[in-house]
Amino acid sequence: MMSDSGWDDECSSNQRGRGRGGNRGGGRGRGSYNNRNNDDFDSASHGDFWGNGGGGMADEWTTNDDGEREGGFRGRGGRGGRGRGGRGGGRNMDRNNGDEDGGDGNFGLDDGEAPPNDKPRPTYIPPEIDENDVYGIGVGSNFKKYENIEVKVSGDNVPKHIESFKSSGLREVLIEKLIKCNYTTPTPIQKYCIPVIISGRDMMATAQTGSGKTAAFVLPIVHTLLSQPQDLVFDRDYCEPQCIIMSPTRELAIQIRDVVFKLTNGTCVKQSILYGGTATGHQRGTLANGIHILVATPGRLNDFVGRGYVSFKSLRFFVLDEADRMLDMGFKPDIEKILNHETMVDVNTRQTLLFSATLADDIQMLSKAYLKPNYVFVAVGEIGGACKDVKQEIREVSKFEKKKELIKVLESLGDCKGTMVFVEQKRNADFIAAFLSEKDYPTTSIHGDREQPEREQALRDFKNNKMKILVATAVAARGLDIKGVNCVINFDMPSSIDEYVHRIGRTGRLGNSGRAVSFYDSSSDNNLSSELVRILKQAEQEVPSFLDGAGGFYGGDSYGGSSNACSDVRVTTQAADDDGW
Repeated sequence: MMSDSGWDDECSSNQRGRGRGGNRGGGRGRGSYNNRNNDDFDSASHGDFWGNGGGGMADEWTTNDDGEREGGFRGRGGRGGRGRGGRGGGRNMDRNNGDEDGGDGNFGLDDGEAPPNDKPRPTYIPPEIDENDVYGIGVGSNFKKYENIEVKVSGDNVPKHIESFKSSGLREVLIEKLIKCNYTTPTPIQKYCIPVIISGRDMMATAQTGSGKTAAFVLPIVHTLLSQPQDLVFDRDYCEPQCIIMSPTRELAIQIRDVVFKLTNGTCVKQSILYGGTATGHQRGTLANGIHILVATPGRLNDFVGRGYVSFKSLRFFVLDEADRMLDMGFKPDIEKILNHETMVDVNTRQTLLFSATLADDIQMLSKAYLKPNYVFVAVGEIGGACKDVKQEIREVSKFEKKKELIKVLESLGDCKGTMVFVEQKRNADFIAAFLSEKDYPTTSIHGDREQPEREQALRDFKNNKMKILVATAVAARGLDIKGVNCVINFDMPSSIDEYVHRIGRTGRLGNSGRAVSFYDSSSDNNLSSELVRILKQAEQEVPSFLDGAGGFYGGDSYGGSSNACSDVRVTTQAADDDGW
């Protein structure tokens, strides 16, 4: 492993911060100070995000991410090989897909609604990153077939794509880190995105789940911060990040931060993270000496911005990961609040990047307002399509038979290690986890009502194979790179086809094979039938007759491109205009 001193050449003038001056008592200076304890940050003298001048309400809360408060039942587990149940039961206020961190009307706010007086402020401090952790997922036997995936690019004067990391122009320190992380060959999304981002262009990009999108934007951002350094601006209770990366869930934010850490550790690029359920004082302390890259969920970032601890005046990069989720009606108010903040630099000053596996036309139309007009659009494979390395199986199962069918699937797996079971309601995650634990399947659960330490411990236990099965809601449906996920079971079908694509994308990543089994209840899931048929056909999977699709197997080149691969709304809109519409 290379020592930190081996990267002295990557250090530059941005080691020293600039004070803001003005009424903060600024001028130039180092900006360093001794970190204060949590009580100092959380004290009433600071006031709070709700406009209270001090005293009274706590400034942080830990109720459910979608505003419900459940209680009562606790699942069994946590002893020996048996599962961890978490919390569940209680009131009938579960909402589908409401298990993410951010604004969702009166629901879903991570730090976005006034906290109840009886809830204690979080004191949880996450463990330090272990730099010896294995990075990401190793490539599978089908990785070479990525070369046959069709890539469509639209935009003016698009930079030429790269063929290898060595010829990419990335700084040598990044090439060395990629080798250390076992990244030897760029995926298609990386080949096309890296040169576009390095050239300074805005971008909207979509590629199937498990295709390396995070590294596709983190690598060129870190390269630019090292190659074109600018002084950090900060003082003891204020900082101006140069890059903001937004994520809809805490778990995905943590994963992105880990990738950033792997690619910046030992350089002068500083990174940090803001997300709910953790001690605000601790997170504020991590910003004390200035930050280049800040990964955040919407609620906690808006909280810190509202308090005046984070400003966008020095922002160079603004990234929305899972952009479609970030810009739908659930998160749109939070994102607009950030993009319209008085300190936000204008669209021509910052570089804006949007990434997701699913980008519907309406989301693209909405996103255009946040991007420069000449942005580059990259589509790898079928937009919104499922990865063809995942064998999909749809079983018709009534809600009363699902538990029996679940056991049948697990028995058919033999060793059920690396199995994710998705449910819609948070309380059901704990019920199913307890049920499987009682059947001697080592099971844990993750959802928005579990305390943050429990959520992180559940993921660690699953990743380390201490627990073979993870029962999850929407918090684990998007973006998570978990090594060894062999099977995804949709105990409940999701409410949207995009969510289905993201869920089954937890397996079959980077050329590895995977399996997805979904329980389809015709009494409640009929709204998905036509879209399911479309997804199955695109991925050349068997379409069951009960979906009213043409049964049989849709053959062909399993990695061949589709004529519908690119759906840049600028292209389709122009085509409609040309036809006189």
